[in-house]
Amino acid sequence: MRLPLLTTATALTAGALLIGGCATAPEPEAPATARTSSPTVEAETPEPTPTTDPDTPLGWGPTAGELEDAQALVAGWTPEQLAGQVIVGRYHGTDPATVAAMVRDHHLAGMSVTSGNILDEAQVRATTAAISDAVAADGREFPAVIGVDQEGGYVSHLRGIATEFPAFDAAGAAITADGPTGREVVREAAYATGMEVRDLGFTWVFAPVADVTIGAADPTIGTRSPSEDPAVAAKATATAVRGYDAAGIVSTVKHFPGHGAATSDSHETLPVLDSTLEEIRSHDLPPFEAAIASHAPAVMMSHLDLTAIAPGVPASLAPEVYDLLRDDLGFEGVTITDSLGMGAVAASYKPAVAALNAGADLLLMPVDTVETHRVLTKAINDGDVTRERAEEAAARVVALQMWQGRTADASPVPADVSTLASEASAALGSAAY
Repeated sequence: MRLPLLTTATALTAGALLIGGCATAPEPEAPATARTSSPTVEAETPEPTPTTDPDTPLGWGPTAGELEDAQALVAGWTPEQLAGQVIVGRYHGTDPATVAAMVRDHHLAGMSVTSGNILDEAQVRATTAAISDAVAADGREFPAVIGVDQEGGYVSHLRGIATEFPAFDAAGAAITADGPTGREVVREAAYATGMEVRDLGFTWVFAPVADVTIGAADPTIGTRSPSEDPAVAAKATATAVRGYDAAGIVSTVKHFPGHGAATSDSHETLPVLDSTLEEIRSHDLPPFEAAIASHAPAVMMSHLDLTAIAPGVPASLAPEVYDLLRDDLGFEGVTITDSLGMGAVAASYKPAVAALNAGADLLLMPVDTVETHRVLTKAINDGDVTRERAEEAAARVVALQMWQGRTADASPVPADVSTLASEASAALGSAAY
């Protein structure tokens, strides 16, 4: 939650005490019996300042101590380092050395790996290892953000390398068919997906989709949505988050506050959503609320023109939408934009600066990663982005990566992870269909 800094200046004015007397009629001295000595006032013992146990987990994963350590770390960073730590870059080609140099030279939080960056399993492992090594070589002792879209269904960038899972509408169908059994197979599917992508070197998965679709009129989300029913979608989303958490991978609930009712594609244009705030609250927000209650670590912001909240401005660049997420829903974790290379925002003026100022903590896949790093660095130096805002964003990302590293260390990838994933995929399909 972003609060304005309040400064109170208190001025104390001392008045002079004037004592007047008449020389011919002095006041009589008080009798001795009337005199009292001033009572001894014992100084009150100040109440001890409450302290938070550094091992106390926060509602989005990291402990209070990890967040404090992250805040102390980034406080000593240069603007170049701060700018890099809030960018998850895009790159072209398949050479691990190229992406590693970009991460190291520009202090990037990490990279999003897409199908266009992939050749085969060995090359994927080489790429993720190169990104991890580049972050370590830059002196950062926490994991890189290495993300991939692996939702299941047709949005699966590791097709042919990782296990294929049904689209996420299978999760809603499984829960509808049999609540307790359905939730368990959904949790197992998320857990197996998380473990399998972790085995390939990833630390983030850009899933689950929390959007509540409106059906055929929805051209972008469709079967990526768990359900047309907000209550079912809420159960599926929250269950998936718990599965990913158990796997020690950062999940990304998307696309806030809900893309399922949009009738145009934000990859191409800025969709206008004329839903009232009440309609958004009842139709779109329940899955996000359920995910936050289940300790979701990260939420992805949509590129939607929400006329009831911030008309004419993409949600990912609108402070009012971040306020809805943080103030109304109570989310304290990492906010990440949808890709800044999408048509809905690509033509916006300095979208990375606008998003960071609006409340984003991570900027996903800008059109030009290196140029965006230069623009952000200059903005921090010039005060167009305050150092306080840059440190706040970077610290959240660092703390979450500390959590990811710690959780992954405590949950080794099973030796039979491919078998586990294959069985979980089959179970989800069976429970749904």
